[in-house]
Amino acid sequence: MKIVMIGPFPPYRGGISMFNHSLAKELEKNNQVYRISFSLQYPHLLFPGKSQFFDFNGDSSKKMINSISPFSWSSTASYINSINPDLVIFQYWMPFFAPAFSSIASKIKKTIDAKIVVNCNNVIPHESGRLDKYLSLRFFKHCDYFIVMANSVKKELLNLMPSANLIESKHPIYDTFGNSISKEEARKSISINDERIILNFGLIRDYKGLDILIKASKYLKGKLENFKIVVVGECYNGQRQYLELAKKMDVTDCIDFKFEFVSNKDVSKYFCAADVVVLPYRSATQSGIIPIAYHFNKPVITTNVGGLAECVKQAKTGFVCNPDPQGVSKGLLDFFKSNENFSKNVSEYKKQFTWEAYVNNIISVIK
Repeated sequence: MKIVMIGPFPPYRGGISMFNHSLAKELEKNNQVYRISFSLQYPHLLFPGKSQFFDFNGDSSKKMINSISPFSWSSTASYINSINPDLVIFQYWMPFFAPAFSSIASKIKKTIDAKIVVNCNNVIPHESGRLDKYLSLRFFKHCDYFIVMANSVKKELLNLMPSANLIESKHPIYDTFGNSISKEEARKSISINDERIILNFGLIRDYKGLDILIKASKYLKGKLENFKIVVVGECYNGQRQYLELAKKMDVTDCIDFKFEFVSNKDVSKYFCAADVVVLPYRSATQSGIIPIAYHFNKPVITTNVGGLAECVKQAKTGFVCNPDPQGVSKGLLDFFKSNENFSKNVSEYKKQFTWEAYVNNIISVIK
């Protein structure tokens, strides 16, 4: 089968890019895959981070789509039509890209008989706007199938498009961040030697609830000895508010802030050093952080928002808690009080979330 994949690929940063890369690798085992990425993803003025790219040595993609240039949309569609693929897979996560994707998809549909599949990372973004539903629906009307990885995304999609043809499949476990190293070696490499290490990892945005975690640490401080919360990730909405909150809560001694992007080769250091990974989100669809944690056999504490709880076996691979400081602190305390072998449980539980199973779910429906 000839398959065209559309969306960000490395060296673009981010979970969507790594997801696309891992999916392409699995599809390439039995199919001819064409990777189409962006020549311009976000205009510089609209991107709050330091860089959209990271160092990457691997399979390349064809950088064709300029998100704000209709000329590139037309040339991309013409290129895809010349390939005449059986299947086109879009990665969708933000209505900002809907005009480009709508244009490309409509031109494909007018010219060739390819099936168009949308992997819905989000239907409506976390920070939504007035035109989001209109833009998403405008794109979706050109598409044949929709992959959803969480019930919350499924509900959003069906509210927007009740007749949508759904393919349901959980977020697979990432396989792009290297092998595990010993906890001792990992802790030495990041210069943290506390007895208990709690990791909060990934891009920092308001909806991910770092402020909730900082407030939760105030409750932990009087009940849990010798712990360190390690916060790792680039901060899009200002570091000062979190530093000032930690000072106000008198918890600066038990939080290590590392406001920086971490390259793939260094991800293992933080996850292998940790006892548990915490996601204190106040809203969510699914998260790529849980699959990374599970890759390293690490349990997770996550809030009961969006589809996060769907990926956690309560008291076996982690704990699901309320999205508030008391709930997060209780989840962490329950974890450290438990005698459960969480790593062993995760190792078994994650076997159902393979890229092979994900691809089979897609292909079985399309065929």
